[in-house]
Amino acid sequence: MAIRYILSEYVDQAMAQAFYDKLEDGTFAGRIPSCKGVVAFGATLRECEDELRSTLEDWILVGLKLGHTLPVIGSIDLNKEPIREPVDTV
Repeated sequence: MAIRYILSEYVDQAMAQAFYDKLEDGTFAGRIPSCKGVVAFGATLRECEDELRSTLEDWILVGLKLGHTLPVIGSIDLNKEPIREPVDTV
């Protein structure tokens, strides 16, 4: 059985939706349309992509903490209430 890391999969699938533009000054801008407000800039495309990933991760964590509705991406819905199972003491 393969181990699934839901947050990692969510980030990877969101990053697959990213759009990048080369700006007039030669730098890059990146955005993820389904994640409103997730925008980043970088001197190189790689730097922009790294910054966009970091911004996305922060955006997800803040959204979860504040109870914001996050978009469903690639059938991953982070808005579901967690299922808590009782833990027996050892």
